[in-house]
Amino acid sequence: MSQVEGSMSYVEDQQNEGSTSHTEGRQDGSDIQPQQSQAAVAHMQGLQKRRIAQLEEKLEALEQTNWYAAKGRAIRRVVALFDSIEDLVAENDRRYDDDDQDTTVDQDRLQIGYTTLTRTLPWFHKKGAEMEYDEYLHMVKMLRQGADGARGDDTSKLKTLVSEWVNREFKPVSPINHDDKHSRGFAHDVCGRLLCPAELDWDNPEVRTGIRHRSDGYIVTDLSFPTFLYDKYTADPNNFEEGLFKGKLLIQGYKAVFTSPSSAKDVEGDGGGADIISNNRRAKKSFSGIKVKKHVAQIIHMDKVTPRSIAYIACQEHHLFLAVLLFLHRFALSSVTSWRSMDGDFDYLQFWRSIVDFFEKAPGREAHRRIERLLEWWTRKVFGRNRRGELSDAAKANMSVNALARQRERLDDAAFDSP
Repeated sequence: MSQVEGSMSYVEDQQNEGSTSHTEGRQDGSDIQPQQSQAAVAHMQGLQKRRIAQLEEKLEALEQTNWYAAKGRAIRRVVALFDSIEDLVAENDRRYDDDDQDTTVDQDRLQIGYTTLTRTLPWFHKKGAEMEYDEYLHMVKMLRQGADGARGDDTSKLKTLVSEWVNREFKPVSPINHDDKHSRGFAHDVCGRLLCPAELDWDNPEVRTGIRHRSDGYIVTDLSFPTFLYDKYTADPNNFEEGLFKGKLLIQGYKAVFTSPSSAKDVEGDGGGADIISNNRRAKKSFSGIKVKKHVAQIIHMDKVTPRSIAYIACQEHHLFLAVLLFLHRFALSSVTSWRSMDGDFDYLQFWRSIVDFFEKAPGREAHRRIERLLEWWTRKVFGRNRRGELSDAAKANMSVNALARQRERLDDAAFDSP
């Protein structure tokens, strides 16, 4: 082989080696690139999964928060209009830790409030005991938010309804304008009549002038029951209990809040109407296929009228014109434009307490019986006469349907045993 040929052979060998090496390099590169892409995809998928998990946690927390707020809507209505959840719990804890059995009226009222709270929200005690402190505070905050929101919603609802009811029943020369609360209060003749203390006579010009000028002897405070709480808006000076808490506007306010505004149209008679709760439960869908909305009493599993729910409406109507049964009713009839415990000389907190104590602190056996009869009357007026749930098993067994079933069974057994 010549030197030239040897050189050419060396070059060719180097080129072939370089070509092979270049090809292998490209093959190695093509193998590495897909591996890098798969790693990036896996990383992104991991990030997305963690993000989804975080969003699911936030959604769960939001749903829990909304659930607490929804459950809290019952608290102002049936538990306590002003007392905080913390105060109710603190009183219960105090009694648990303190052996002293001597209690005040205010402490007893708080304890009954706590008992009512745990009956209304049966999960409250167990869930609260299992929570971390921060979680517990958040739960209480959301319950309070729901409670205050419901109170505001009820005020807005009653503001229009109370005005309509008063205008329709009394036909005042100057109709009440639900958009102008300053046209109400004692300056308006009809509202003044309804808010007038039971011990005074609004028809007496001297009384009307004295109340409007806040003269000595005519200052209206929470120590007087307003006449709108009475049947036919008239009190008997010799028996102030007669007809108390049977006022038509009070009943209408109660039904508007707890059953429905439409049910408030029917308040006459002695509660002989159909059972509202059972009818609403059966009517899961209307004939048009639209789902029937549950009313407040059904949502909170309420089938009897309670003292604190009456007190709530009274205060609402007095603040709008009358006061929640008592508190909500009074709020509706007055000229105050926002929720607060004091309205001039009138203390709504004490007014609410006076109504609650009237029911819960009856002075003797006969007074307690009168309270029971009054609450039974209220329950019939609001929920109808259905008492099926109160029937004992023995009473049901003696009714003809069940009695007939037993008779037929005995006859069948006798026929089977005969030869």
